[in-house]
Amino acid sequence: MKKLLLATLLASIFATSAQAADDTINIGIEFGFTGPIESLAPMMAASAELALKEVSDSKALLGGKTLKGIRADDTCVDAANATTAAERLVTSDKIVALIGASCSGAATAVANNVLIPKGIPMISSSATAPALTTLDDKGFVFRTAPSDARQGELLAEIVKNRGVDEVVITYTNNDYGKGLNESFGAAFKKLGGKIVASTAHTDGQPDYSADVAALKASGAKTLIVFGYADQGGKGIVQASLDSGAFDKFIFADGMIGEGLTKNFGTKINGAFGTMPGGETEGSKKWEAIAKENKIDPTGGPYRGESYDAAAILALAIQAAGKADPAAIQAKIKDVANAPGEKIYAGELAKALKLLSEGKDVDYVGATGVEFDDAGDVKGAYREVEVKEGKFETIKAY
Repeated sequence: MKKLLLATLLASIFATSAQAADDTINIGIEFGFTGPIESLAPMMAASAELALKEVSDSKALLGGKTLKGIRADDTCVDAANATTAAERLVTSDKIVALIGASCSGAATAVANNVLIPKGIPMISSSATAPALTTLDDKGFVFRTAPSDARQGELLAEIVKNRGVDEVVITYTNNDYGKGLNESFGAAFKKLGGKIVASTAHTDGQPDYSADVAALKASGAKTLIVFGYADQGGKGIVQASLDSGAFDKFIFADGMIGEGLTKNFGTKINGAFGTMPGGETEGSKKWEAIAKENKIDPTGGPYRGESYDAAAILALAIQAAGKADPAAIQAKIKDVANAPGEKIYAGELAKALKLLSEGKDVDYVGATGVEFDDAGDVKGAYREVEVKEGKFETIKAY
């Protein structure tokens, strides 16, 4: 009798576990939790997980299924590590879609080596290299982060409008840094600006004094840093301040966040730059729900974009009627683009209900998503400046 009872109990436990597994859909979240953007990644992940929780709590996804975010570390810059992490997510964790990878080189490697061959859709919320636009992705790669082709042009306009006509540039020696350097350089020169010198730096060096000395020798007074707040970019700023070589800095998105101001505070007052994010009806709704959930929506880049990536994948699952990667991929543009009822951050339960009724939705979200044929978005940006040791928004574009 005891053996019978034990067998019955074990069967019940296994059945319950199987049922729980059947009711859970795994979504990968592959960001640079270590490496040059490690201070940015946690809040990006928290933003994506907020959307997944909102969907799960609604009990409206495919009759009550739950979304589970599975984190993996792409380290941002190590393509081999990013590929291995993605392989594990697909083969071991059985993800049906991926949010990430975070940095452009990692995203390209993950897409080419894992997701495209296996037919798994991915939406990167932070990979910005222009080269991703022309990737032969078979329609499986999307971005909620805008391309640096646009950021470079906008930053060039802002720099000129602030009366800066001559700069020296240092950029991280990868797809992100090279693409942004090229985009900004072409636009700045077209506007009549002068780039005295433009040199690459390598992340992970113990000391950047030699790099800064070479930049100082150019004679320019303003230094543009296209790098990362937790790696080479931070090292360049530190060496500049230590040596007195530069005290006027211009940054792009990879340098903007609490990690940089925590390190330098008022020492970099007056530094300015650009980061994704606008001021719209959608961004205001996102800011409200983010703050309610202890996420500072403007404290660093790609938080709204990460929420949007997760939300779009959830809505695509509902529109597909099943958690099948190919079916999800086929519905991503349908739920993100017009026509349909506009859906903002915090309205995912409403969107799921509309989709279950066979109605169309147009996910606007936090960042005004609308995918083009390449899976890119136009995006919006903020001009930010360090005041009293903190980044503040000056203007939205």
